[in-house]
Amino acid sequence: MSVGVLLLVHTAFDRAEQVARIWADAGCPVVIHVDAKVSGQEFDAFKAALSDLNDVRFCQRHKCVWGMWGLVAATQSAAEVMLAEFDDVRHVYLSSGSCLPLRPIDELRAYLDARPRTDFIESANTAEAPWAVAGLEEERFTLFFPFSWQHRRWSFDWLVDLQRRLGVKRKLPEKLVPHMGSQWWCLTRQTLSAILQDPRRADYDRFFKSVWIPDESYFQTLARLYSTQIESRSLTLSKFDHHGKPHVFYDDHLQLLRRSDCFVARKIWPKADRLYQVFPDNRGEEVNQAGPNPSMIDQLAAKATKRRISGRDGLYMQSRFPDPHFESGVTAAPYSVFQGFSDLFEDFESWLALTSGCKVHGHLFALDRVEFEDRAPVYRGALSDSARARDYNPKSFLTNLIWNTRGERQCFQYGPQDNQANNWLMAKDPNAQISVISGAWAVPLFKSNSNFEDIRRDAAWMQKQEAEFLKVLRSPWIKAKIRIWTMSEFVDAPVEPLQVIVDEIGTYPQNRLTWLPKMTDLTGFGQFVQNLKNQGMHPHLLGEFPVDPQQPSPQTPSRRPYLVQ
Repeated sequence: MSVGVLLLVHTAFDRAEQVARIWADAGCPVVIHVDAKVSGQEFDAFKAALSDLNDVRFCQRHKCVWGMWGLVAATQSAAEVMLAEFDDVRHVYLSSGSCLPLRPIDELRAYLDARPRTDFIESANTAEAPWAVAGLEEERFTLFFPFSWQHRRWSFDWLVDLQRRLGVKRKLPEKLVPHMGSQWWCLTRQTLSAILQDPRRADYDRFFKSVWIPDESYFQTLARLYSTQIESRSLTLSKFDHHGKPHVFYDDHLQLLRRSDCFVARKIWPKADRLYQVFPDNRGEEVNQAGPNPSMIDQLAAKATKRRISGRDGLYMQSRFPDPHFESGVTAAPYSVFQGFSDLFEDFESWLALTSGCKVHGHLFALDRVEFEDRAPVYRGALSDSARARDYNPKSFLTNLIWNTRGERQCFQYGPQDNQANNWLMAKDPNAQISVISGAWAVPLFKSNSNFEDIRRDAAWMQKQEAEFLKVLRSPWIKAKIRIWTMSEFVDAPVEPLQVIVDEIGTYPQNRLTWLPKMTDLTGFGQFVQNLKNQGMHPHLLGEFPVDPQQPSPQTPSRRPYLVQ
């Protein structure tokens, strides 16, 4: 008994001719359907190129549009020719001009001979299939779809919306239970002839002509009425992304396809010369009767789909616009943000770099320029210190910096005087560690020689900015690691917070701090705070400062507390 092949051809006629010869040379009769949209000249040339093959036929041509009835009509016409002209065909294999046999045809024939009454067609009940739970997956059978989704999208959407509002719900023909699955199947002659010769075929065809994407449901549904044994899977390897578009196989997939043990693969790039030279691959003298084992390709396709949807943590490419609902990670690596530390300590940046071994920057989001480490004009990944270039897309600036410096923890200073565009991004980033000394912005104002009215105005503005940032950091949606101290709390006991921070981010073995950064002279700061209050500006984010406090001496760290269990 033989295997008959139906080829649906739309383009790449040189490759379709090559595939047809592979099947025909192996003794398989082939019936070819050429899309009616193809010009008569191209069709005649293609038909003439195959005229030397005795068992190749061409069927009536139909116009094929994705999601429309033409694909089913094309398959029906080709199948009718196959059944009428080739009596020795027991299985009919539906394929296309872009499908390439991977294994010798004799192995496929032997596999089917061992299963003479089995139909291989993916056929899942729409009520139970994981991809068919609501929306058009259910409504594709109950609404009318006379317009092409690809070519007349506005009309398609308008009519769907109108039918929903009117409550249109078509009734399925008696005994039909909708099933869906891959278009590419291999049916026994008995099942296929029963479908095509059914007395109610005209009713079924009339119904499915208005179904959306009927090539994925027509044979899948009707096979359930007549088949005595269905294996709900396709013998053709075809993988689809999350948009429903097929994965294309290229030359660099050769070894992967070879190890899959699949009989046929779809969709092969027409210019994959190496694949068309190697396959079908006959590596042994004995016929291999093992079934397809596409698990490795399944895993690769799943990884590719995940990568396509969520990308890599912190990497944003021109080929995939970021979607906050699908991003797997905001940034590529952990980093630390320090607010108020460089205001309170005179040499905080250099101290933190020496103590922790991290890369420590100044205010990366300062309004006048980007303060990279050592105030470099250009940093990793050709990032410029231009504030104008950074502010064109502050989010991308930060994510690029972290991506370009993977392997080295980045730390930078932040404050209410900086560009605040990334507040939510950092707060919702699991890689961010944000440490804030609230109210420390008052120290530079205290040290300035400005008019007090200007100082009071700047203090009120900075406190408002910082209050907004703290509100973000205290929201229930944060994912960053947050630590907040008022300035008065920190000045009273600076050693422990600094020790915790260094232990957490440091690249060196954890040791007790032996020296601390130099805290700025706060003599008279309490009176300065009181003056602000007297002028009507209450700096509540600083905490409580006495008018004449004692200057703390944090240079001799005390022993760390520990817990005894």
